[in-house]
This record gives sequence, structure tokens and C-alpha cells, in this order.
Amino acid sequence: MERFVRLESMEGFYRTLHPSLTVVLITKCPNGRLNAMPASWNMPVAEEPPSVAVSVYRGTYTFQCLEHHPEATINVPHSGLADVVYWLGSVSGKDVDKVSRFGLRLEPSERVSVPRWSDAVASLEARVSSKMDVGESRVYAFEVLAVYVKEGLYTRWGYDFSKVNLLLHGAGRTFYLVGRSVRARTLSELTSSPP
Repeated sequence: MERFVRLESMEGFYRTLHPSLTVVLITKCPNGRLNAMPASWNMPVAEEPPSVAVSVYRGTYTFQCLEHHPEATINVPHSGLADVVYWLGSVSGKDVDKVSRFGLRLEPSERVSVPRWSDAVASLEARVSSKMDVGESRVYAFEVLAVYVKEGLYTRWGYDFSKVNLLLHGAGRTFYLVGRSVRARTLSELTSSPP
């Protein structure tokens, strides 16, 4: 087995934790427009109440939008939306109406005033419940108020990857797709046939 070597620079350290699921946050902004921002720094943080955390750089327009209106939809794009997701992260919503420019199809949410992205495979309606500054970013904890998934693409165990694939962000324009699955042995299986 290979030995560990220390990285010479901490720049890009987070890539050791990638690829990571990419979501698109849709927010309502001070100018009344909607904004859409891809985020691969996201994770579930609690089941009760259902909560997700997303890290947002404080220099972004999305940061301004969330501070103005603390609701969002957290949308999970499928792999066919890679170009659109990349484009959404390439321009600022302060300068461009991303929803119009990239033709995002939206539909009303039921629990928040921010719409869902119709082309996503899942959409979480969420409200900011707490926030914490870490370095240059603000980590928002969102309480998830409702979850919607596309019919036929999701089971009680998660996505049906024989029917849909998700975007896992690597770096820059590079995304990965979910590949094969590996099933771990149970402890009883391990005892009956040790490695």
C-alpha cells in the first residue's frame, strides 16, 4: 500500500474531500429577482429537525440574497444539467438574471416563497435556522420544511441510479457521476469468513 505524503500547500485542500454532490440554491434577492448558485459544499446535519448545511462565500450575491430573505430551495440536478450548473457558477446574479439567461424552469413551492427548479430530480424547501462564519464563508443551517422528488427516480433507500445520475463536483468544470456500488459485509459475515 502507498505511504502518505504531505501536500506542500493547503491551497485546494478541500479537493481531498471531492467529488461532492452538487446542489443548486435558488434564493430571493434584494432587487426582487431570483438567483441560482451551485454549491458542492453541502451536507445533511440533523434528522430532527431535518436540516442541511451549505457553505456560501460571503463575497457572493447569494450571500446577500440569503441575508435579505432567509429561505431557499436546495435543488439536486441530474447529470444532464452539467453545462447549466457550471454556467450558473460562472457569472454573478448581481450582474445577470441567471434564471432568464439560462432558461431555468421554475414551479411554485408550497412551504417557502422561493420556487423549485422543475428540471431537478429533487428539491428541498428550506428556511435558514442558524448561521456561522468560518473563514471567508458563512455556513447556513437550513431547516428542511418539505422535500419533493421526481416520481420513479427515488426509493426509500435513495436514488435509483439505473434511471438517473447526479453531479458530483470534482474541480473547475469537471464533474463525476455515481459509478458502481460496493456493499459492505456484516459483522456476522466477517466472523464466518475472516479477511
